[in-house]
Amino acid sequence: MNATLHLKDGTIIQGKSFGANTQTSGEVVFNTGMMGYPQSLTDPSYSGQIIVFTYPLIGNYGISENKKDTHNIEKYFESGKIHVKGIVVSEYSENFSHFNGKKSLGKWLKENNIPAITGIDTRALTQKIREHGTILGKIAIENDKSQNRNSDFYNPDLDNLVDQVSIKKPIIYKGGMKKIICIDCGMKNNILRSLLERNLTVIRVPWNYDFLSEKAIPECKNFNGIFMSNGPGDPALLKPLHKIVQKAMLLKKPIFGICLGTQIMAIAAGAKTYKLKFGHRSQNQPCIDEENKHCYITSQNHGFAIDDKTLKKDWKVWLRNLNDTTVEGIKHKTLPYFSCQFHPEATPGPTDTNIFFDRFAEML
Repeated sequence: MNATLHLKDGTIIQGKSFGANTQTSGEVVFNTGMMGYPQSLTDPSYSGQIIVFTYPLIGNYGISENKKDTHNIEKYFESGKIHVKGIVVSEYSENFSHFNGKKSLGKWLKENNIPAITGIDTRALTQKIREHGTILGKIAIENDKSQNRNSDFYNPDLDNLVDQVSIKKPIIYKGGMKKIICIDCGMKNNILRSLLERNLTVIRVPWNYDFLSEKAIPECKNFNGIFMSNGPGDPALLKPLHKIVQKAMLLKKPIFGICLGTQIMAIAAGAKTYKLKFGHRSQNQPCIDEENKHCYITSQNHGFAIDDKTLKKDWKVWLRNLNDTTVEGIKHKTLPYFSCQFHPEATPGPTDTNIFFDRFAEML
């Protein structure tokens, strides 16, 4: 069936549907990764967004069976569901070939009620987003009589998306003697796996769970460190979490943040964040370590960044993006608090920064 991508600036782009026969609306962003679409689509950080894949062929290795590991964590996906609002590709491959492939991408999208368009000039669309900045859009399918073509464009930045993707009650993953509080803002599965591989006991708590209060579960007592996960949306909306982290910093125990966790750490320390023009969503972003000038190739997915001019005197910029010099990581000058804006757990992406998990474990 015919499908149409409507952008808020009035642009209309025609294509063909290969996903669910339903309308959707959200923030249109582009991802330059060459592989890993199942992981990207199940990444909670993409909640509220329509992904434009710049790689010209998508779907060629299909979708794997949703198996779980010994900790009951999805083995091949970053969460238990698709979080994107829709996808846009240049060429969709209905025929797939992979030893682990069980179904086509199109079938998987239909099962999860996610619309998708193929036959789009994604290079031109990406150029438009780069020039204009991230833009709101809608996907409409030709024969969907239920859709409201006059509906407003959905802006995910106005919603607390973290509350939608975070767990609702604490979960305990038993490991070694060292115990960490893991604040789930929409955590990717491979982050959880990376922590468990370090023989840590993980107390995973909801984003607004006060693990320092007397009402917290007993397992929250006597922890060795705190981890703050990735997640979607505007970090400034998460005011309850800012206060919890501020209290936690008084304990002077090790704290490690990834992606949204970096922004939360900065806000709790008194800094401010801002919306990037078109964000960083790729698997090949170069970042420089300001301490030793080592360059890392990183996997990224974020639309907000830290304003380094607002960092307090006790903090420093640790990592910077070599493409646009934005902040990619911060450190406290004397206390064991550090964070990175990118994803050291990879999947998909390089493994250059996987050692950051080792550094955190050594601090505990």
